[in-house]
Amino acid sequence: MEGAGSKFEILNLKFKIHSARNKITNMKAIRIVGLALCLGAVCGQCLAVETDVYRLLSVSVSAKMILVAQSASKTKYLLDATSAKLTLDGKPTEFNNLSNYSIIHVKFQLGKSEKDGVTLDGIASEIRILTPENPPPRK
Repeated sequence: MEGAGSKFEILNLKFKIHSARNKITNMKAIRIVGLALCLGAVCGQCLAVETDVYRLLSVSVSAKMILVAQSASKTKYLLDATSAKLTLDGKPTEFNNLSNYSIIHVKFQLGKSEKDGVTLDGIASEIRILTPENPPPRK
């Protein structure tokens, strides 16, 4: 009888060890996947936001869209500026005043979308206008 009991105990012990290994492997896999998702989300957010100085090519006041071009590469972006925060020398300004300026600072998130039947390149979240009389402070 001792031999039969010890064989059962050995099999039971092997099963417990196998189950423990599976749990550890699953926990490691879950941690790796979670870390990869977090890194992907952070990198995706960082890479999708553009902030630079752009040349203002066109303004649609009725649809609140702007067409801007990057100075160096001449890349053009058509942006939805409906929800953008507009400032002139640090003070809030109206969207109608935007067409008076040719160089603007724009922060926007890249992403294809459509508005009024037009394909947009992104959504502007902040538009800053700095006049020559009020240059930005040097850091």
